[in-house]
Amino acid sequence: QVQVVESGGGLVQPGGSLRLSCAASGNIFMAFTMGWYRQAPENQRERIATITRSNITNYGDSVKGRFIISRDNAKNTVYLQMNSLKPEDTAVYYCNADILPTSTGSVEEYWGQGTQVTVSS
Repeated sequence: QVQVVESGGGLVQPGGSLRLSCAASGNIFMAFTMGWYRQAPENQRERIATITRSNITNYGDSVKGRFIISRDNAKNTVYLQMNSLKPEDTAVYYCNADILPTSTGSVEEYWGQGTQVTVSS
């Protein structure tokens, strides 16, 4: 069984920074692409950033130049450094991971439970 758990959300003032972490644990042979998504009330889930196992990154237009995604393959962990935060960044942030569990031969997609980020003065 695989668990994906986010941490690091909270309340921050506009212009501030936060760092989110997401750790995958359990039966993991290898974690492939990992990423961050977010969903604000009444909005669709939005892709923020993804990173491959070889550290190729891709960002959504709304966060380019402000957010940085990184990962630690040894820890099956992905991070999201969020800078110059704006009120419109307020959302629940979800971690996504494509994982090959030890018990099967197929890559499966896993989601975390989400962490709230609120940008407000």
